[in-house]
Amino acid sequence: MSVRKLKPITPGQRFRVVNGFDAITTDKPEKSLLAPKKRSGGRNSQGKMTMRYKGGGHKRRYRIIDFKRNKTGIPAEVKSIEYDPNRTAFIALLNYQDGEKRYIIAQNGLQVGQTVVSGEKAAPEIGNAMPLSQIPLGTVISCIELHPNQGAVMARSAGAFAQLMARDGKFATIKLPSGETRLILVNCLATIGVVSNSDHQLLVSGKAGRSRWLGRRPRTRPVVMNPVDHPMGGGEGKSSGGHPRSRKGIPAKGYRTRSKSKASNKYIVERRKK
Repeated sequence: MSVRKLKPITPGQRFRVVNGFDAITTDKPEKSLLAPKKRSGGRNSQGKMTMRYKGGGHKRRYRIIDFKRNKTGIPAEVKSIEYDPNRTAFIALLNYQDGEKRYIIAQNGLQVGQTVVSGEKAAPEIGNAMPLSQIPLGTVISCIELHPNQGAVMARSAGAFAQLMARDGKFATIKLPSGETRLILVNCLATIGVVSNSDHQLLVSGKAGRSRWLGRRPRTRPVVMNPVDHPMGGGEGKSSGGHPRSRKGIPAKGYRTRSKSKASNKYIVERRKK
């Protein structure tokens, strides 16, 4: 993993920091695992804008990712590490021994030619998917299921990882990327290792146009709006805007919005830090 700082030959490249893409081995995706990706531009079925600051952007095709890792006990060879425009992490193309091909989220250190496998009898090595009951304590994991056979939902973005802290009965204690410590059933799957592309946080876009390429339109600051449009709007000259809050009046910066009666509260051992 590396990043490159470009020479300032244009204003847009002066502060630009780009990914070195050292880990990427091919620029041609597997055709059988591509799907069309429609975009709404933030409009509903009537054509009315229901989500602001969305629209435009480069055309993308969705890569069908195997989050469930349910081909248990069948070894697969890593054929390539690829870029995915729909996520921050890199993806790996697996060739299973029975001939099937699947994409998975690539972990740091996953190499072309390496063999990965999922299931209870897998070894705790990078890229292998195992139930939490079989993973050694203290292991760094990612792509974690919240419910058995649901598919990975946690720790999937670039550089993300969690840690298996303890096991007690049918629950395992996991320290999540947010800092939250939570109980998860031991028969949920997780993948060994840290998610790839950990240098993603170091990238600098360099110009506003790159946000447009990603489908993000300019965002209007609340303090420059009128009072009718936002609680922080209005005032003479450069007003501070008052206490930071959302368009609907919900306070920002530390206000807890989680329901006190939520059923899954009992599985949270320690909340994430403020």
